[in-house]
Amino acid sequence: MKNRTKRITVGLSGLLLALGAVSFTAAPGAPDPSAVSVVADAWEKSPVYVDPAASDQLSGEQADALAQRIERADKPVFVAVLPDDFPQQNLFQRLRAETGVTGVYAVRLGDGFDAKADRSVLTGNAVGNLVSLVQGEDTAAQLDHFVDQALAQAGGRAPDSWDGGPGHGISVGALVGVGVVVVAGAAGAYAIVRRKKRRHEEVQRESLRKLSVVVDEDITAFGEELDRLDFHPAEPGADDAMRADYERALDAYEKAKSYMAAATRPEDVRGVTQALEDGRFSLALLAARREGRELPERRAPCFFDPRHGPSVEDAAWAPAGGAERSVPVCAADAARLADGRDPMVRTVATESGERRPYWEAGPAYGPWAGGYFGGGILPGLLVGTMLGGMMMSPAYAADYGPGYGDAGGFEGGDFSGADFDPGDFGGGGDFGGGGDFGGGGDFGGGGSF
Repeated sequence: MKNRTKRITVGLSGLLLALGAVSFTAAPGAPDPSAVSVVADAWEKSPVYVDPAASDQLSGEQADALAQRIERADKPVFVAVLPDDFPQQNLFQRLRAETGVTGVYAVRLGDGFDAKADRSVLTGNAVGNLVSLVQGEDTAAQLDHFVDQALAQAGGRAPDSWDGGPGHGISVGALVGVGVVVVAGAAGAYAIVRRKKRRHEEVQRESLRKLSVVVDEDITAFGEELDRLDFHPAEPGADDAMRADYERALDAYEKAKSYMAAATRPEDVRGVTQALEDGRFSLALLAARREGRELPERRAPCFFDPRHGPSVEDAAWAPAGGAERSVPVCAADAARLADGRDPMVRTVATESGERRPYWEAGPAYGPWAGGYFGGGILPGLLVGTMLGGMMMSPAYAADYGPGYGDAGGFEGGDFSGADFDPGDFGGGGDFGGGGDFGGGGDFGGGGSF
């Protein structure tokens, strides 16, 4: 992980040197296991590390089985079992910086357990809830339970350095004994990695192609709104506040166009729709100032079609076959619902060629919706819809990026080194009630650094 470009095409001599590190517990004479770097080095080979001083908490067989489950799931989940005298200050932040991979980090330390994760992999709320769920269990049961839930919910993919590891059922002894098998096995594993990468890229290209049609419609609609506005900064009655609103709207329009032109992945679209949402609110402010009305509060855009502009209230609505929930609506759709009529819904093309509401059209539209409805409200709006269900699936973030608008940058499993925002690396509580865990500020009741 310190060099993510390193591949598994190692030579026979490298395998011989690695024989002493196959076990999850360090062999006699190994480096001082109290150092964070030892844990990070072990995680480069396997997702599970058990400190020799904590080997009575998790057997080698249990650690192997847990590691194999994580590797088969292809998720960036890291587990460490450490003694209670392990250095605790800033533990999670140091582990994350030393390992350098976006992922979920779970630590059993003595009798305590806690975890943190990059938001591109698993949200801080999700991590905190999972940590609470497994408190009080013994080590093996606790780690099994946490890992099962984390694998089902985490996004991203496993680090490349795990490919071909013990969890894939490759006999290290056989590879050492037969050199040609080393080469063949490495080539085969590399081909698998390449196929996975090509599939991922194909999914992203097709998803971006679908999104580009919808986003271009949104950009065009916003440009037409600017034209209809017919505002001139020097017109009679215009003041500095109006001109600032207009300038922000123009900036948002240009940002949306440039962001879309530079987009290479589906998650890049979030920046486009965020810019458009900002621009429409600026137009709403400008309209209120020109008409002498009270300035509107900042609200989410209309759920049924963000092109309607900022919502003015919340209304009860239920998708076909789903439970009723409260959604933000524009004035026109609020009136339609109050009269028992259907709202004016944004429809998009599906794979069958028919047009459907965006929340029933497939996972490609998640990043588009995430940009409009970020900040944690989107999951509640989409519960019970096709898009909502897909966005909760384990594979969603790996193919389409986090859809809720609360994460960006590296995907789960990417090598970022020490380039991460501690504020985006959050989760658990206070290590099972143990206080601030050595005074390092890792927990302190906050859940984020």
